[in-house]
Amino acid sequence: MVGDTSILFQIAGIGIIVAMIHTVLKQMGKEEFAQFVSLVGFIIVLLFVLNSISDLFQQIRAVFFFKG
Repeated sequence: MVGDTSILFQIAGIGIIVAMIHTVLKQMGKEEFAQFVSLVGFIIVLLFVLNSISDLFQQIRAVFFFKG
């Protein structure tokens, strides 16, 4: 894992950027694009979370199936 808090800051940064782009697009009357940006941001965050969960399961497997 990269770091315990760095993933949280990355997710928060993506959330802030997506929220700003969503707001700008919605005020311009481009609701479809705003929804698309939100969906893409959600998918990116989901990939980060799935990668972190995968690392967590690898570490748990290494603890319980220790082969010394």
